[in-house]
Amino acid sequence: MKKRLLTTLAGSISLVLSAGSFAGHHEEGKEVMMKNLETGNAIGTVMVSSHDDDGVVFTPKLSGLTPGVHGFHVHQNGDCSSAIKDGKKVLGGAAGGHFDPENTDKHRAPWSERGHEGDLPVLYVNEEGEATQPIFAPELELEDIEGRALMIHAGGDNYSDSPKKLGGGGKRVACGVISK
Repeated sequence: MKKRLLTTLAGSISLVLSAGSFAGHHEEGKEVMMKNLETGNAIGTVMVSSHDDDGVVFTPKLSGLTPGVHGFHVHQNGDCSSAIKDGKKVLGGAAGGHFDPENTDKHRAPWSERGHEGDLPVLYVNEEGEATQPIFAPELELEDIEGRALMIHAGGDNYSDSPKKLGGGGKRVACGVISK
């Protein structure tokens, strides 16, 4: 029991220290206004910042979301409007697919070099419907994602194309564009 408690405590301390290091080493940032795709109402912002030339940190200040984990991705196009796909209206469909400049056509973990560069760690939403925990994407550079859409999906993300494509995150619920 003591070993489990020590392991949990060490993990918690590591998380706090790493979150603190993200806050202290941002080089530049872009504030992204996120909107609910059904209502068009603002749900908050995500600060997107470089981290010592070693990736990008996404720091959300969001509310009004369903508690739990949500798929969180950078999408190809900087357009959050709806689009028609297979004869059906898709909210946020103009954003296109996940940002994939290497044309891997694979949904993978955010730290993988063999998948979409737009695959991010899941967004955690607490019981009050708020998301505030920073997310680190080591394979991205801020200048590569400027002008692209940042998307939140209804469900989680298993970082795979199996059993469902694109991590199984489901419909698009919120979107914002990372300014150039």
